Amino acid sequence: MPEQTRSTVTSPSSTSRATSPGRLPIGTTRGSVAVVGGYVVPVASEPIADATVLVEDGVVTAVGTDVVVPDGVRVVDARGRWVLPGFVEAHAHMGVWEEAQGWAGEDANEMTSPDGSALRAIDAVNVEDEGFRDALVGGVTSAVVKPGSGNPIGGRTVALKTWGGRTVDEQVIRHDVSVKSALGENPKRVYGERKQLPSTRLGVAAVIRKAFVDAQTYAARRDAAAAAGEPFERDLGKETLAAVLAGELAWDQHTHRADDIATALRLADEFGYRLVVNHGTDAASIADVLAERDVPVIFGPMFTARSKVELRDRAIENLGVLARAGVRVAITTDHPVVPINFLVHQASLAVKEGLDRDTALRALTVNPAQFLGLDDRIGSLTPGLDGDVVVWSGDPLDVTSRAEHVFVTGTEVYTWDADARGGLGAGRVRERGERFDA
Repeated sequence: MPEQTRSTVTSPSSTSRATSPGRLPIGTTRGSVAVVGGYVVPVASEPIADATVLVEDGVVTAVGTDVVVPDGVRVVDARGRWVLPGFVEAHAHMGVWEEAQGWAGEDANEMTSPDGSALRAIDAVNVEDEGFRDALVGGVTSAVVKPGSGNPIGGRTVALKTWGGRTVDEQVIRHDVSVKSALGENPKRVYGERKQLPSTRLGVAAVIRKAFVDAQTYAARRDAAAAAGEPFERDLGKETLAAVLAGELAWDQHTHRADDIATALRLADEFGYRLVVNHGTDAASIADVLAERDVPVIFGPMFTARSKVELRDRAIENLGVLARAGVRVAITTDHPVVPINFLVHQASLAVKEGLDRDTALRALTVNPAQFLGLDDRIGSLTPGLDGDVVVWSGDPLDVTSRAEHVFVTGTEVYTWDADARGGLGAGRVRERGERFDA
């Protein structure tokens, strides 16, 4: 793609480093760039033709047709291209369920106790997993990495950039986003094979219910001790569930069947936490209930076979049914169940099967960010948010379009090489610490 410069070019190697973990991850390279002349889809507002997106020091500062580009800022010519925010994968396991590593890279499920509330996904994330590179190829710049679904309570999730550092800590958007929980076949199978609680659906619900009752008691005693100035012994698991009860963390509920979703709603009513349905294979059959209660659904993965009984009603058109009923939806690959770079292609197929295209783009961006409390950082091209920008060769919902330039906090981290060959390999991912002026 042709590129213009004004005054000097600011290379990533000379950009400043973040000093405030509240604004950007420590160690993340913050760049400045102006993407000019493209068809800009901010998602949170109306598309703008022949527009400029200006990112300064890693943050979007202006979007529009009359943006003045400061001297010294790199200018990327996006004429004839589409410009969107980086996509957000709301439910992934990259780094904790590594590709091509077998047993050595399988750390998503600690299935030695049904209550994993003390566990944290970040402690198992390997940023060298190929899934992070695949994400950039598909225009995905942020992902919420979650424990697996083997336990009724799986542990805390973490929101990450898909590029940014030699360690996972340098890619963190937010350490504590939600707690992963599972209903249905998975925990029933894991513990049923061992002939221990929970081996039935009612047992799974009982484990979750008891854990929350214990957390309520713990929080009351903790607060009373604090008020009296007395010492109190901490319990990491109960601290996690107390944070869910206080509304500080969302409750990410793995569930497929409608009856399991009903159980999720029942538990949320009992304890008053913020519920987000994950997968929701059969959610369309109770779409009106979910819409009335404003419970969002992270739908998918879609590119799978009906590999177990609770997936028998899997249908891509269900996403459109949910959206038309008024349910707020996001889309997931459940990477590596479906490769994360196929996230946008799932949206494309959902549009083919009846999902409104504007809703499809929101389901890849602002919706997942809102569901999990990350929309103050990511999800749209809005001044003040992170400068995660993707230049597409055309409409991203057209399966022939590709991500040509991917910027994370203003730093170009992936570029398509038209002269290269080899499909997924025909692109350049910026190595950590590498000069990347192309």
